[in-house]
Amino acid sequence: MRINEEFVFEDKNGQVYEYTLGNDKNIEVKILNLGGIITGIYVPDRNGVLENIVVGWKNYKDYTLDSAYTGALVGRTAGRIADGKVTINKETFELSRNSGNNTLHGGSIGFNKKLWNVTKYNDEDEVGLILESASKDGEEGYPGNVILKVKYSLNNNNELSIEYYGTSDKDTLLNMTNHSYFNLSGDLKRSVLDEVLTIKSNKFAAITEDGALSGKLIDVDGTEFDFNNPKEIGKDINGEHNQLKLGNGYDHPWILDKNVNVKVRLEDKESGRTMEVYTDREAVVVYTTNYPEDNKELYSGGFLKKNYGICFETQGVPIGKNEAFLDGSILRKGEEYKAKTIFKFIN
Repeated sequence: MRINEEFVFEDKNGQVYEYTLGNDKNIEVKILNLGGIITGIYVPDRNGVLENIVVGWKNYKDYTLDSAYTGALVGRTAGRIADGKVTINKETFELSRNSGNNTLHGGSIGFNKKLWNVTKYNDEDEVGLILESASKDGEEGYPGNVILKVKYSLNNNNELSIEYYGTSDKDTLLNMTNHSYFNLSGDLKRSVLDEVLTIKSNKFAAITEDGALSGKLIDVDGTEFDFNNPKEIGKDINGEHNQLKLGNGYDHPWILDKNVNVKVRLEDKESGRTMEVYTDREAVVVYTTNYPEDNKELYSGGFLKKNYGICFETQGVPIGKNEAFLDGSILRKGEEYKAKTIFKFIN
């Protein structure tokens, strides 16, 4: 097990470092203190060739300009809050609106834009980082002073774990996720459309024209949204379902089956890489890079294309319109927010 850090550039808020976590199986994970951004996950293919399986930029400074949350920790609230307002204990809070009339992923300056304090650790069984940050009362319109810790860890079972711990001195909202774009082909050689996806879920949440949740849950059975049995991502992505047209592809929360262990499985048959997702969250938002951030050079050269990444944003169901799913984002004063997701890599 190994860990190191490297200075990469000077941000307006301070120095940005990249931390590399490595296990004894030749897997590496690279993370910035800026936004807790995952810049690389290096996994061997079936022939032992080590390649990056997430989207990332060649120029590190481009992460400060990124509007697609590439690899970042997202919050206070993942997803969209319609009309940028929410009512807690009969008090209405006006939030920062950064996606049309909606609040997206915590507002204009969420945790993805912060420089986090980092503590490294290297145990016999795992190596990792503990990131710490805070959000002040009133920041982006949210109530309460929130203190947040995120633990990234990598072990020799090839499991990357992300754990979240948060507290607030007022009733508030907290619903965190990580926004990495996965592509198991390695170094973004191909789109993800031929990769085989399994999602253990019987319902997904419908979106409206502006991407916010309508409040309606739809049965996946008999629709293009049924991934209970392994299916190529591209098989139905251009189907006739109105929800696919509204999202320009998949950009929806699936309500996860509580009775299964592996919630999501992604497989690239050509490279031999497989990823399994375990989580204690209620939902996963799956986004198939329908609107790529195509104005920044990739680490692999060239520019990002549609469907060249897929996000698995594990979280409580986003709040949506008319506070349809508000309860999943409430953090009460004196209580602790806890969440955990594991990405396991198989080759």
